[in-house]
Amino acid sequence: MRDRPEDLDEELLRPALREWGVDAVTLDYAPVGFGDYHWVADGRWFVTVADVRRRPYDGLQMAMETAAALREQAGLGFVVAPLRAADGTTLRRLDRHRYAMSVFPLEDGASGHFGEERSPEERGLVIDLLAELHRTPPPISTPVRPVQLAGRAWLEDAIRETNRPWLGGPYAEPARALIAGHAGTLRRRLDELDRRAEKIGEPVVTHGEPHPGNLLRAGAGRLLLVDWDTVGLAVPERDLMHVAKTSADLDRYADATSRVPDPAALELYRLRWALDDVAEFVAWFRSPHGRTPDAEQSWNGLTATLEGLAR
Repeated sequence: MRDRPEDLDEELLRPALREWGVDAVTLDYAPVGFGDYHWVADGRWFVTVADVRRRPYDGLQMAMETAAALREQAGLGFVVAPLRAADGTTLRRLDRHRYAMSVFPLEDGASGHFGEERSPEERGLVIDLLAELHRTPPPISTPVRPVQLAGRAWLEDAIRETNRPWLGGPYAEPARALIAGHAGTLRRRLDELDRRAEKIGEPVVTHGEPHPGNLLRAGAGRLLLVDWDTVGLAVPERDLMHVAKTSADLDRYADATSRVPDPAALELYRLRWALDDVAEFVAWFRSPHGRTPDAEQSWNGLTATLEGLAR
């Protein structure tokens, strides 16, 4: 996030870091990513703070444990996994109700950007990583990622409630008007999601969001995957829809796994991704917010996603 968390005392991070054996001298805010908050400690550790009101603590803990197990037990070197604190945990609460922290090694490498076009060569390398991940037996902590839309209730409430004012901040009323204008499209697309979700295959361990923004190019052709908070059991197409662009990409995956990707499942997850974004943006704009860079980014994302769903 580019915006700092307004109600978090950043001095809480220093004593928490000592649980990882880190007595930080410098602690610099890193305005990267979207959803969580990040700091760099002493130029060596990457500190991530999650708002567990939006992402339940227990589920995030399972995800962090799964990423650690994939690195430590399965030996997947491309997994940038959380480090363990002195008591063996990978996630610690910073306060009683809202924030939790995890710590990662700071990896050298250049990250991509969401929506960035990959070269065929890089797509192939990412598909190879995903094939290795999908062949890996799931750690016991691996959460299940249902195909059903997590924020569906919020989205359906929003569609029903476009006839009354929305509160929250400067984007609330514009968002209400936008959702009202796309209500028919959203209902049609939700029905389509239900139809497509009736037939899905066997689950594997998936990353969930292996787009260019979660990829580090670490040199010498080495690629790393970050942001494992969405890891979970689902069909391979949950990951492949972010990477595969051509039949050659799908053939490469099939050769590596002996599993032929399902075009219908790819379309299902592309649709689910878009609807999930709309649900998250709507929840954002119906909650307290200001006119900040992150809010502006969310507004641009909402308008672009709705335009795409209407095509």
